[in-house]
Amino acid sequence: MDKISIIAIIGGLTAILAGQALEGGHIGSLVQLTAFMIVIGGTISAVMLQSTPRQFVTGVKMAKWVFVPPQLDQEKVIRDIINWSQTARRSGLLALENNIGAQKDPFTRKALQMLVDGTEPATLRSVMEVEISMFEHARKQAARIWESAGGYAPTMGILGAVLGLIHVMENLADPTKLGAGIAVAFVATVYGVGSANLLFLPMASKLKHLIASEVALKELVVEGLVAIANGENPRIIESRLRGFLAMHG
Repeated sequence: MDKISIIAIIGGLTAILAGQALEGGHIGSLVQLTAFMIVIGGTISAVMLQSTPRQFVTGVKMAKWVFVPPQLDQEKVIRDIINWSQTARRSGLLALENNIGAQKDPFTRKALQMLVDGTEPATLRSVMEVEISMFEHARKQAARIWESAGGYAPTMGILGAVLGLIHVMENLADPTKLGAGIAVAFVATVYGVGSANLLFLPMASKLKHLIASEVALKELVVEGLVAIANGENPRIIESRLRGFLAMHG
């Protein structure tokens, strides 16, 4: 559980509500269902329109990473690679075949299979780098829906404000209806700007960071397996991988 994300969201909302209260305003005045429907509904629709179904669904599922990020055990990966290098040094690459089925990660399983099959180091690197590139592209396209939401939400807030003012203009003869229209106008703007800057854009940035960590871990696997294919000493491989880890940490 990423506690800092929870603290950040609660802290942001608290700051806004406390500021409203300190200014003498009523917190309840910020609760407007109409404004919420215009801003959030419009934003979701715009994001869906620009995305493929797979990108949208994957991006929505990735939202949970903000609170429960994927577990990336880099130390375990390094230990596994060192063990594989020692096994290959003692008994040859074919001795690693028993380790293939134990790999839960399809990427690692494929790379290890290529290593056991005796693939040339340059070819192994080239093929797996294409896999990494495709993986990174797909992940970023999915995560980008939140960045797009951060762009659309303020505009939807302005749209809500305009609609609220239209409602005000239509009811100038009835002062009892003016307050509701003005409230929708201003609260819609708050919802649009607030959701973009307190939620959508920070989420997009965090997801990009997590994707970069996933990509770095896959690159670590490739570096290690290519080193094994080249017959390098396990101690040298470990030193290189830890240096790689420090550089991408």
